[in-house]
Amino acid sequence: MSVQRLPLALSAEPPASPLDGARFARTTAAQRFAPLPNPFVLHQGGELRDGVVSFETWGTLNAERDNAILLFTGLSPSAHAAASALDPSEGWWEQMLGPGKALDTDRWFVVCVNSLGSPFGSTSPLSINPATGEAYRLSFPELAIEDIARAGYETIRSLDIARLAAVVGPSLGGMAVLAFVALFPGVARRLISISGTDAASPVAIALRSVQREAILRDPEWHGGNYRPDQPPRTGMRLARKIGTITYRSALEWNDRFGRERIAGNAHRASGFAPEFAIESYLEAQAERFVRSFDANCYLYLSRAMDRFDLSAHAPPQEVFARAGLDSALIIGVESDQLFQISEQERVAAALVAAGVQTTLVRSLSREGHDAFLVDIPRFDAALRGYLNPEQE
Repeated sequence: MSVQRLPLALSAEPPASPLDGARFARTTAAQRFAPLPNPFVLHQGGELRDGVVSFETWGTLNAERDNAILLFTGLSPSAHAAASALDPSEGWWEQMLGPGKALDTDRWFVVCVNSLGSPFGSTSPLSINPATGEAYRLSFPELAIEDIARAGYETIRSLDIARLAAVVGPSLGGMAVLAFVALFPGVARRLISISGTDAASPVAIALRSVQREAILRDPEWHGGNYRPDQPPRTGMRLARKIGTITYRSALEWNDRFGRERIAGNAHRASGFAPEFAIESYLEAQAERFVRSFDANCYLYLSRAMDRFDLSAHAPPQEVFARAGLDSALIIGVESDQLFQISEQERVAAALVAAGVQTTLVRSLSREGHDAFLVDIPRFDAALRGYLNPEQE
């Protein structure tokens, strides 16, 4: 891993979001809800009424209320980033968040928010539109990364937190943290963007376009009006397979699967049935995704990522100059084909030009975009060294 230090140039019990499709709802004691302003006017001009944000917390907020870290997620996770006494099940960033870990909950009070538009409790296309009594589906207003960032801000406001020790996010969350500091200058002392970007690249837009088309062309999509028990499975499966290929690198696929065949596959019923181990892996990932995510939510979040462009607020250097940041950590992965390392270098350069003390980490992980989920030693070292240097 190459680390370059660059020189300077709530209400207590808000109502839960009603869901059409309870199979996605998390109903644990750890899940909490923050109310959104009513109405909540979205970045593209639409509005939500009676909106909520699902979130979870770890650690203890200190008396000064200045040790909070706001964590945004990637596209598909819930707010359950790690186990807790209220929900002991494993979270999506289990090895990075907890006592003595990189996001050390003995020191930090961590708040992880479920993205607005996601099916795991925050208001989304699955939620009931109070004006109609029916699920929003495609009547849900256009969603932007800025809306996800604002929902995160409303969450910390509900907890009476005025100043954050840090705002952190990987992937989609790495975009949300940039939107957050653009919209709320002076709120976050530190910025940590992991495998994110200030503007979606043409190749990422193209890939997500094909993923969405796979869903839109599935006959079971029915213009977004599919039954919860009959989702557009074929489209969702294809979208996830395309995504999975781009989330990892060719180096990892070669090392992990090579040309290994599926065991016991000598007598296939069809000459086009899965034959190689990599095909079997993609099948398993696709089936898991169909069971765990909603198609309309996927469409909205995917398009929001395409549309994000930090320069729509101001040139990035100007955004960062007025963001009130003490410092920033930008992490990119050399093998990431979805959010290329040049994109993180561009963000870091704008921070430096704005006079923000910036650390750029170029990870040599072979796992591509998903490295932050699996290459724990490298990412633990980077975050620990930045947030908890005394532990080094």
